[in-house]
Order: sequence, then C-alpha cells, then structure tokens
Amino acid sequence: MGMDMPETRYARSGDVSIAYQVLGEGAFDVVMVPGSVSHVELVWEIARVAALLRGVAEQARVLVFDKRGTGLSDRVAGVPTLEERSDDIRAVMDAAGSERAALAGGEEGVPMSVVFAASHPSGYRRWCCLKARHAGCGRPTTRSERPNEKRVKKLRRKLKHS
Repeated sequence: MGMDMPETRYARSGDVSIAYQVLGEGAFDVVMVPGSVSHVELVWEIARVAALLRGVAEQARVLVFDKRGTGLSDRVAGVPTLEERSDDIRAVMDAAGSERAALAGGEEGVPMSVVFAASHPSGYRRWCCLKARHAGCGRPTTRSERPNEKRVKKLRRKLKHS
C-alpha cells in the first residue's frame, strides 16, 4: 500500500467496528468525515488525497475513518441512520483519545458532521464543509445554487475569530 501509511485501528460503535487511522501530532485534532465512499488504506494510493492528509497533518493530528458499511469497517444490514453514523465520529474520537476536534466533512460527511456538532457541542471546535453543493459550498452548477456571498463572508469571519 502507500508509503508512510498510518496503522489501521478499530473503534467500537455499538456492535460495529469502525476502521480509523491517526496521523500527525499537531496541537489540535481534525476529523476528516468521509463522503459516500471511503477506504482508509486504499486512499493512500490517491496522490492528491494523500498529499492533502499529509499537509493537514503538518499542523494537526488527523483522524480518518471508514463509515460503517464501507471500506474496512464492519458491514451492516440496511442503511444506517444519520445518528448512528454521527455516533461513529464520537467512537473514533474516543478511541483516539480526542476530546475536541475540528470536523471536515465532504458530501455525506457534511450532514454527519452537523448532527455530531448538534449532539456533542463540547466535542467539536469548528466544522468545514467540503463539496457540499446543496449546503451552499463547493462548486455550484447553476446561479440558484450559488451561495449568498454575504453569508459566506460572515461565516468565514465567525470561523476565523472562534
């Protein structure tokens, strides 16, 4: 697999094992909340993703994980609820010894991050939406999907000063 790939570990979330990795040793933690598909070991073969993770790990301790039913995490029957998926974030943070983290969610990871932040307000520092087209981030395809620039600037100011 990829060079310098972190060790894959497993956290328990109810009856499910969640695969995760930790890299970096920064002053704060960042949890990369996956989108629709993930595999914590195969992701290291994608140069741009590996470069992103290593870049973030230069400043922070980074936690990456596979959602339940994907990658190296346990398979599940049916579709997990958003609450179950957001509980997986807490399970990974607990297993890694992280009390508080910034959340970076992409695609399906955005609603998971939002539910986690609402359910565990003391457990997150900040959150960032990556590729959340319908949440007003990402690269809109039509004018009606474009984010309100005033709101975006206001959000950036709040995040910068929080």
